Amino acid sequence: MTQSYQDHLTSALLHLQNAKRVLSEEITHYPTPISGCDAQFNHLLSERQKVSEAICALEAQPFIPTPRNLENNIQLAN
Repeated sequence: MTQSYQDHLTSALLHLQNAKRVLSEEITHYPTPISGCDAQFNHLLSERQKVSEAICALEAQPFIPTPRNLENNIQLAN
């Protein structure tokens, strides 16, 4: 049985959520005194931000303009 694109998106979302959890745990357990100037710590923060943005992108419901949508928006504005 072949998987649908939605199955793949769901799988990607689950993997990204797991990656975010792992990164957050690494950040939580990172040694404290030099974390602000430590390149590895900053890299972990950057990676977590990228993963968070990817999760948001997968969960977002973007507006795709179509003639009908545009027409309705113009009527609502008037």
